Amino acid sequence: MSNAVFDASAVLAVLNRERGYETAAKDLYQATISAVNYGEVLKKSAERGGSIVHVRAILAQQRLDVVPFDLEHAVKAAEIWHECKPFGLSFADRACVSLGMMLGLPVVTAEENMSKPELDVSVELIRRRATA
Repeated sequence: MSNAVFDASAVLAVLNRERGYETAAKDLYQATISAVNYGEVLKKSAERGGSIVHVRAILAQQRLDVVPFDLEHAVKAAEIWHECKPFGLSFADRACVSLGMMLGLPVVTAEENMSKPELDVSVELIRRRATA
């Protein structure tokens, strides 16, 4: 059973062992992810020279619950656009946040801007920006 909705940035952090990956890795097994974010993980991996087949095999081992982006989800992502716009949240970011809202699960992400809109969802950052 899932205990969190993962953003593509958190999955990519685990796959690439980026800063904060340890925090994300402990909750990745059987986590939930929107099909939009799953596609983003595959695309970003391919951009970096990775094999989509290989990445899919790795993610299959994690037994992720990939949730289709349906009409209800599309409407929810559109409804939060106004609150998210000032913080630069992308369509994929809104797909992730809206899924967390719909399921009542926290969102796990590496993107600090996803925690800024005042929405009815908990956002867990796997890393924070370094302060000078």
